[in-house]
Amino acid sequence: MDILLVILQVILAITSVLLILFILLHRGKGGGLSDMFGGGITSSASSSGVAEKNLNRMTTWTLVIWIVAIVLMGVLSKFTTPGLY
Repeated sequence: MDILLVILQVILAITSVLLILFILLHRGKGGGLSDMFGGGITSSASSSGVAEKNLNRMTTWTLVIWIVAIVLMGVLSKFTTPGLY
C-alpha cells in the first residue's frame, strides 16, 4: 500500500504543477491580474477558439485527475492507518 501512496503523491505533484500552468495560460477576461502584467496586450490579439477550448479541456481533465488522486489518498490513508477513527 505504501507504493500506491507514493504513486498517488507523485500524480498529485505533477497535476498540481500542470494545473498552475494551465490556469496561468488562460486568457484574462479583463480587469484582473493578467491585465496588470501585460495580459491586456495579448487579449487584444485574436487567439484561436480551438486552442482555448483545448486548453479548457486539458485543465478540466487535469483537475479531475487531481481530485481523484486526493480522494484516493484520503481513503487509502484512512483504511491503512491503524488507530484512527
